[in-house]
Amino acid sequence: MKELALAGRVAVVIGGTSGIGLALAQGLASAGADVVPVSRRPEMVQQAAASIEALGRRSLCRTGDALDRASLEQTLAATLDAFSRVDILVNCAGITRRTPTLDVSDAEWDGIIATNLTGTFRASQVFGRAMLDRGYGRIINIASLASFVGLHEVAAYTASKSGVAGLTRALAVEWGPRGVTVNAIAPGVFRTALNSTLLDQTGRGQEFLTRTPLRRFGDVRELAPACVFLASEGASFVNGEILTVDGGFLASGVNQ
Repeated sequence: MKELALAGRVAVVIGGTSGIGLALAQGLASAGADVVPVSRRPEMVQQAAASIEALGRRSLCRTGDALDRASLEQTLAATLDAFSRVDILVNCAGITRRTPTLDVSDAEWDGIIATNLTGTFRASQVFGRAMLDRGYGRIINIASLASFVGLHEVAAYTASKSGVAGLTRALAVEWGPRGVTVNAIAPGVFRTALNSTLLDQTGRGQEFLTRTPLRRFGDVRELAPACVFLASEGASFVNGEILTVDGGFLASGVNQ
């Protein structure tokens, strides 16, 4: 369908050099977009940019940090200089840590909120300004199962991702009339290099599996079509939504 094609579009993916972010960056490129994957580590940025170019699309090597407004502004300027515009922003930078709530330090709480929620706000503000000036844009945030349900001993993460859901709706209401749609994807449990041990060797991983009706964990590449859809003209009337890709986790009640 031509409505889902992204040929000629320019995307920036914050946190786009590993895991879910890299899969989304590559998915957008496969759909035809030029993609700038951004993270703090230069070697990972180079590898991600090379993977975009291997798909036949253009890219840039740009380091940036959701905690650093100046770095985001520099990335925006470099992207505008190279491609003249930014059509799509994906906010994928995120961290979590499991800690009993009574033991969560102010520094841990502040760090998780700063990256997951404030970083999403900051990048949306920096790139959204350019989109609003053009009267067109697609912002896609990464929410979580924790945007909807409580998860054990991750209070800061749950609060941050609930905030991302609220921020998504607030920006959709404010910016939608000016041509910029704001939506989010809420992934279920997806296997990455960082969580394989947890998923395969702990009771927590077994509970996640039991609660997922498809009886498997997701492959990060299965998130890319949702991102492509929200970035495309196929989603021209979709605004303020949180698209859940979770194998049925949130629908789950009694499973046996």
